[in-house]
Amino acid sequence: MSKIKDIFGNEISRDVLLRDKFIEPPFSVLDTKTGSWQARKRQWKRLGIRSEVGRDSVAINMDIIAKEKNTASYVSIFDPALCEVIYHWFCKDGGKILDPFAGGSVRGIVAGYLGYDYLGIDIRPEQIESNYEQAKEIFKDKGKLPDWICGDSNKVIEPMEETDFDLVFSCPPYADLEVYSDMEGDISNMSYDEFLLAYRSIIKKSCDKLKTGGYAVFVAGEVRGKEGNYIGFVPDTIRAFNDAGMNYYNEAILLNPIASASMRANGNMKSGKLVKVHQNILVFKKDK
Repeated sequence: MSKIKDIFGNEISRDVLLRDKFIEPPFSVLDTKTGSWQARKRQWKRLGIRSEVGRDSVAINMDIIAKEKNTASYVSIFDPALCEVIYHWFCKDGGKILDPFAGGSVRGIVAGYLGYDYLGIDIRPEQIESNYEQAKEIFKDKGKLPDWICGDSNKVIEPMEETDFDLVFSCPPYADLEVYSDMEGDISNMSYDEFLLAYRSIIKKSCDKLKTGGYAVFVAGEVRGKEGNYIGFVPDTIRAFNDAGMNYYNEAILLNPIASASMRANGNMKSGKLVKVHQNILVFKKDK
C-alpha cells in the first residue's frame, strides 16, 4: 500500500486520507465487510433505524416464494452506510433526492439526518406509516424530516411540480425476487414483460425531474428466471436509463457479507450456479 508522510514524518496510508475526504475510497469496488464500513453501519443503526418494520407482508410473501422454489427466505434491508457514501459522492450539500422505490425507512432517514431534502414514493400504506413513525422518533433534534408519498410512482411522479432534483437514488424491486404486495401497480408482482414496461416508465419519469448535471444511482442485482438463467435485469436497467436520456457514467460492485453463502455453495454448484455475493451500483448522469 502506498504511503505518504505527514509534517512530522509519520507514514500515513493514502486510503486513510481518502476516507477523510470521501468517507470510503472512491473506487469501483465497495467492500461492506471491512471494519470501517461495519463501524459506520452500526453507528447509523444506533439512531433507531428499523427498516424491517412495515415489511411484514413482504416477509410472508417471501416465505411463500421460498417454499415454492425450495430456497431460503429473507427480506433485504438497505445498507445505511451505502446511503451516506452515495449522497456524499453524488449529491450537493442540502440537495434534493427523489426515490421512486422507497420501501423501508433507511434512505430517507439517512438523507434527512445529513441535511438533504428527500422525497420517497412507495405503494404500500403500512410502509409509509412505519417510515414516518421512525423518522419522527429520530428527528427530534437534528436533520430534516424526510417526506414520503403513498402511491404508484408511475402515476405520482409525472404530475409533480418539482423538476429540480439533484439525485435520483433507489433500489428497485429485483423483478419478482421479493414480492411486496398483491396491489395493482406494485411491479414486484408482475410478469417480467409487464414489470419492464412499468419499470422503464418510472425511470423515464424520474429522470425528467432531474436537474441537468444531476445523477441517478440505482442499486441493482441480477435475478434468475424459472429456467435458472439470469434474466438480464442489470443490462435492462442500463438500457432503460439510456433510453430516458441518461448517460451511463459509473459502475461499482458492492461486496456483501458472505453470511449464508458458504452454506449454499455446495447446493448451488450441483447445477453450476455461483453464489451471488455482490450487487451492482449503476450511476448515470444527465448532461445537456
